[in-house]
Amino acid sequence: MGLRFALVAALEEELRTLLAALQSPVTEHHAGRAFHRGRLDGHDVVLVRSGIGKVAAAATALLLADRYGVDALVFTGVAGALQPEASIGDVVVARELLQHDMDASPLFPRHEVPLTGRSRFPTDADLSDALARAARDALEAERIGLDSSFAALGIDRPRVHEGLVVSGDRFVATSLERTALRTELPDALAVEMEGAAVAQVCHDCDLPFAVLRTLSDCADDSAHVDFGRFVAEVAGPLGAAIVRTWLRRVEPA
Repeated sequence: MGLRFALVAALEEELRTLLAALQSPVTEHHAGRAFHRGRLDGHDVVLVRSGIGKVAAAATALLLADRYGVDALVFTGVAGALQPEASIGDVVVARELLQHDMDASPLFPRHEVPLTGRSRFPTDADLSDALARAARDALEAERIGLDSSFAALGIDRPRVHEGLVVSGDRFVATSLERTALRTELPDALAVEMEGAAVAQVCHDCDLPFAVLRTLSDCADDSAHVDFGRFVAEVAGPLGAAIVRTWLRRVEPA
């Protein structure tokens, strides 16, 4: 039997392409979530939509670790760009995650998760290395098929970035908020609403994990022209292509 991987996204649209490829699917319901077990590219996997936000993501990660006993977890979806060199359509592979809205000061330093002694949670190095390689190769392979969507949405030659991704329970969508985050966390590449919570749970459970994000906007007042279309035509298919490229390279257990 192959390794069992958990593939997680916050939105149904982010998971749809992977679900369509799942073989021999069996769906189970726990805590208001549908867990889809099956085979994908030669491996046992479980796919689940977590819902939006840190609590939803943390609850999902704990269920996957405790009830399903998965060997590794990959969270995929969209995020907002924080760096000027990161553009819409680019892919970010997280190397560290941090909760930008965690503040238990003065009892603990700002951003530090109380009683853990850390604010930054590293992803699994080997898993992230493999996903970064898969992302570069999948971008090249998928570019022709996605060219029309790229052009329609103003995307020009997407790239892969690796580094810090920050999470919080608010949708960052103003220039003021973006500037504040960049000032406070100048090395942060992207902002989203789930990854750092998944990181904390996986750290507690000693579960290898990685976070893969496609940049859908610039986290400012200039909202993406068509978020729904971007997720359906670019982020969902591209995230699925990256995950499947990675899975095909993993030796069965």
